[in-house]
Amino acid sequence: MDIKIKSWLLDIQQSIDEIFEFVGKEQDFYTYKSDLKTKKAVERNLEIIGEAVNRILKIDNSFPIDEAKNIIGTRNRIIHSYDNISDELIWTIVVRELPKLKLQVYVLLNG
Repeated sequence: MDIKIKSWLLDIQQSIDEIFEFVGKEQDFYTYKSDLKTKKAVERNLEIIGEAVNRILKIDNSFPIDEAKNIIGTRNRIIHSYDNISDELIWTIVVRELPKLKLQVYVLLNG
């Protein structure tokens, strides 16, 4: 595996771990929604994940990351259309999508 791709996969892994640390195991949507610092930290890490996926695809556009275009699109929406990002959308990504991405990155890194 290309060293840059491996580095970006590690960045994705770290960002996912940080998001899960920020939201905690016991946190629910309403707690998340009322915690501005956690919301901003989660959004920042989603930006990093999206940028890392974007860089990976620039090197290898067939690299096997599920939902890669949606991940990049979410990054772009957070950065460029920040006023159109809902807490519900971000929370859904955290709860439904990140666990799958975490597993996929683990498999890619550990073969």
